Amino acid sequence: MRVIEISEPGGPEVLRLVERERPAPGPGEVLIRVIAAGVNRPDVQQRRGLYPPPPGASDIPGLDIAGIVEAVGPGVTSPAPGDPVCALANGGGYADYCCVPAPQCLPVPDGLSFIEAASLPEVYFTAWNNLIWLARLAEGETLLIQGGTSGVGLAGIQIARVLRNATVYATAGTEEKRAVCRDVGAAAAVDYRGAWDDEIRALTGGRGVDVILDAQAGPYTQRQLDLLDADGRLVFIASHLGPTAEVNIRQIVRRRLTLTGSTLRPRDAAYKGRIGAELVDQVWPLLTSGQIETRIHAVVPFEEVAAAHTILDENLQIGKVVLALVPDLAASVPTGPDRAASA
Repeated sequence: MRVIEISEPGGPEVLRLVERERPAPGPGEVLIRVIAAGVNRPDVQQRRGLYPPPPGASDIPGLDIAGIVEAVGPGVTSPAPGDPVCALANGGGYADYCCVPAPQCLPVPDGLSFIEAASLPEVYFTAWNNLIWLARLAEGETLLIQGGTSGVGLAGIQIARVLRNATVYATAGTEEKRAVCRDVGAAAAVDYRGAWDDEIRALTGGRGVDVILDAQAGPYTQRQLDLLDADGRLVFIASHLGPTAEVNIRQIVRRRLTLTGSTLRPRDAAYKGRIGAELVDQVWPLLTSGQIETRIHAVVPFEEVAAAHTILDENLQIGKVVLALVPDLAASVPTGPDRAASA
């Protein structure tokens, strides 16, 4: 099968198309014929040598895929061979075939193509884990998402708006990106290069926000703690501006603030499976109805993976970049096992 290897840490040029043996599914695993694969920030960090795969995971990048179940391992009753699925992989998504724990496989939402389905798992699992589970976002609360037009940002804005009736604010670097944030439901979007904290504070009448979702950390940390209302929660999903920060602990104690973070990739299949079940129950119907949407910035042929990474390196994307491994099927809408088997 074709796979994309990282030859050494570096820029997009270190991504190389090579051949490897097709994997076989182990106990509890599903082998998926990959039709489309999402490109995510963790893939870029892994390519740069900053995000090594957890023990036991594939060295091949790629965390979300969509395709057709080819085979199942011992103990798997669902999904079944021929089923169209999207899945949160532990790695190995940039390949013609990928093994994934069965609980991390979800049905393709009705009416969505394989391209659209491949854009979903990593960002929706991440948004749900951090906003709903860790931040405990409640009905009618106020949320700030740093980087509103990232895949996670767009998913988070819509989950918060539609399922929690939250007032959502976002940051983004261009007016085009800020307009997209507003288009998907943000009450306002501000430039992260300016006095974004003062602008959000003014928009909330000085109250601040209940929850902040951030991937920057570093010097942003205390500014964000200052922006939280009492009992507020700050959740980190990365630390692009620096791994350390000086914070006012006394303020955290007095105002009952929560500062936490998460990395989903090393969590076990049971944990991810519980998130997946909630997504299928609460979010997938909204994707089918159009109340929540996925935005595709670019579809790139598998062989041009370096171009896909360059888009993320230059921070040009609004939504998801997706690799098409099987171009004649990638844009099609699966209709079930019979359609998938005939393909």
